[in-house]
Amino acid sequence: MTIRPIDIARKLHISTNTLRHYEEWGIVPPVERGPNGYRIYTELHVAYFECIRVLNDGIGMQKTAQMMKLTLQGRTDEALWILSQCQAELYQDKLIAEKAVQALETEDTNLLPAKKGKKGLTIGEISVQTMIPTTAIRHWEKAGLLTISRDRENGYRVFTPANLRQILIIRTLKTAFWSLDIIKQIISELDDNQVATAIKTAREALLYLNHMNRNQLRGASYFHRLMDLLTSSPA
Repeated sequence: MTIRPIDIARKLHISTNTLRHYEEWGIVPPVERGPNGYRIYTELHVAYFECIRVLNDGIGMQKTAQMMKLTLQGRTDEALWILSQCQAELYQDKLIAEKAVQALETEDTNLLPAKKGKKGLTIGEISVQTMIPTTAIRHWEKAGLLTISRDRENGYRVFTPANLRQILIIRTLKTAFWSLDIIKQIISELDDNQVATAIKTAREALLYLNHMNRNQLRGASYFHRLMDLLTSSPA
């Protein structure tokens, strides 16, 4: 059974140009043409198109394209591991966001583990506490999002509970794609001990992550459906 491009496009709420782009990117099976030159799409093509659209909502087009190219090569297990990695990363984002909310809502200033003779933590130690790479922390400092004091004796960065809150909220808001200007504004309010906006925004970020989790689950179901179709289709 052949299906018209316009019917697929309408079903997926996209343009026929988008379907052609997917062909050009090599993320759907090769498309034959009829005697009149029109493309001949099949149920298998529809399954690919549907899978691409749904996966894109949960993991983005770059990862989706990687999965589809591997699938076309018959390497579906490798494609599935990409999806598993995205789910693991989303779970990590969720843990950090929850930690940000906890750090913002607590009135306890002793958020960092006390170490004898130390006023704060090093960048390596704060990285472990926040689950955020040191490279990201240094980048945010250079971008003016963080103001970190230095030890007068050795020049090393010294991270305080206030820095921990800042780092956690920056990471959480970036995960939810808040703009740099908004993040700077919220960090500025944190510096003035106005945490209400930061708490509200962090909770909104958690809702966004919940939404993405549902999108990824839906994407997994469509990919599973595609795998079943590939298994049942004649070689």
